[in-house]
Amino acid sequence: MNTDYAVYVLSPREKIRFLAIGYICTFAVVYLFYHSIWLSLAAGILPVFVLKHYSSFLADKRKELLLSQFRDMLYSVSASVAAGRHLGEALEDSLESLSLMYPEDSPLMQELNSMVRNIKDNNLHDVKLLFQFAQRSHCEDIQNFAEVCLTCSQTGGDLMEALRNTIEVLADKMDIEKQITAFTAQKRLEGKIITAMPVAVIICLDLFSPDYLDVLYTTLAGRLIMTLALAGICVAYRITDRLTRIEV
Repeated sequence: MNTDYAVYVLSPREKIRFLAIGYICTFAVVYLFYHSIWLSLAAGILPVFVLKHYSSFLADKRKELLLSQFRDMLYSVSASVAAGRHLGEALEDSLESLSLMYPEDSPLMQELNSMVRNIKDNNLHDVKLLFQFAQRSHCEDIQNFAEVCLTCSQTGGDLMEALRNTIEVLADKMDIEKQITAFTAQKRLEGKIITAMPVAVIICLDLFSPDYLDVLYTTLAGRLIMTLALAGICVAYRITDRLTRIEV
């Protein structure tokens, strides 16, 4: 496989689905803030300009899934190496054990299938294949593991001891990440609620007291206020997302 996990190529179906949902959501939001059909229709094309960001978002999600599966693979590889198996054989054992947990089309299963097949059929070096996979993954934990394996292979180091230390470090890192996620979960929820509150208020006023908001839709000053309100909501959501996104 030659998948670069830092790049996600959207399929035509994914593009159509994103653009359709994005058009509907953008149309609804713009109409809520401006009450202009023509402006809402025109603003519906805005999702086209965020396709790249959506692609990056999916790439990050795929990397998170890959890393989660890789951590499970480490335990299987460690057990196989402890039983006297070589790294290539340990990867094959991991493929068999993880096939009970993950579907064949999951990122790590595809990588393991490719590595095992190349080791068996093409006699390629297991450490070299693992290192190439690590470079394409753009995940620090996977790259560190591959570098450990490469160093042990070149210097004749104790791979079992290196694996044990690597797993301990990753386990500690996972615990810290879980604690951070738990600590920030409430703040993320509060941020989403605060962001949604102005929109909910406008919807309620628009439904039950439309005359109250007429001045915001019929005057230049009102349009400017609504524009600033919409911009403020977007900026607030972005700031909240950044403040609660903590990487270990």
